[in-house]
Amino acid sequence: MTTTKRRQIKETGIKLIFLLLSTAAIVIVALIFIFLFREGIPIFKTVSVKEFLLGQYWYPTDESNPDFGIFPMIAGSLIVSFLASLLAVPLGVFSAIYMAELASRRMKEIVKPVIELLASIPSVVIGFFGMVVFAPFLQKTFNLPTGLNVLNASIMLAIMAVPTIASLSEDAIHAVSRELREASYALGANRWETISRIVIPASLSGICTAVILGMSRAIGETMVVLMVAGGAAAIPASIFESCRPLPASIAAEMAEAPVGSDHYHALFATGIVLFIITFIFNVIADYIATKYKQSGTATL
Repeated sequence: MTTTKRRQIKETGIKLIFLLLSTAAIVIVALIFIFLFREGIPIFKTVSVKEFLLGQYWYPTDESNPDFGIFPMIAGSLIVSFLASLLAVPLGVFSAIYMAELASRRMKEIVKPVIELLASIPSVVIGFFGMVVFAPFLQKTFNLPTGLNVLNASIMLAIMAVPTIASLSEDAIHAVSRELREASYALGANRWETISRIVIPASLSGICTAVILGMSRAIGETMVVLMVAGGAAAIPASIFESCRPLPASIAAEMAEAPVGSDHYHALFATGIVLFIITFIFNVIADYIATKYKQSGTATL
């Protein structure tokens, strides 16, 4: 057998392995998707979609008149994720700009590993920190009845999202061609003008992808919000009130819901809503990233 033929067989085998692995991943995701909808759809025989999504009360275990309204939990998830984004996105992107463009090599060798190390901290540890350390601090500082509230959950989720956003954004900024920077300096631009008008627009697609991955982790995070959000199934009137995001409700109640009951199906339907919210967020973010990848130009 010739060397060329052996190489062709080897390449064909590698392609087949990758095809099987990709197909397996798609099949697994499809099966999860089917199982989620199969277990969640039956609740809509008991309650309408409108009542489920817009209902104000969640009392699934009431024997006489159970309520399955998840609107307060949807609101809690969106509020916590929005506040976490306000904190995590600027911190993550600015940290990436500093590491890629401003920090010395020695400083970068210290800062980047530390930020990446933060990403490896288990969510239960961050939740424990928020519950034991940060909650008493908020309670004492603002004279609150409890420190387990929206603000606490948002800050803990931001801490989890910042390392992902910073690390991936730094890689995207670092990948910008050096010729673009040199051309900018040749035209008389200073360092800040080069960063703001050349580097950031050129790397915006990668930065958007980093934000997608970072905030997707925050939106679907369970343990942190379960531990520090407070668990109140009501729409919070302020950032100092408790809430119960969708993942926390599923995690807190799934173990006590009898299989096949309305409560059981309602929790799976809650998972469907969480899936749809995350999917819409990812589609919008992916559209933004693709748009800037195709038409994002740097201007002086």
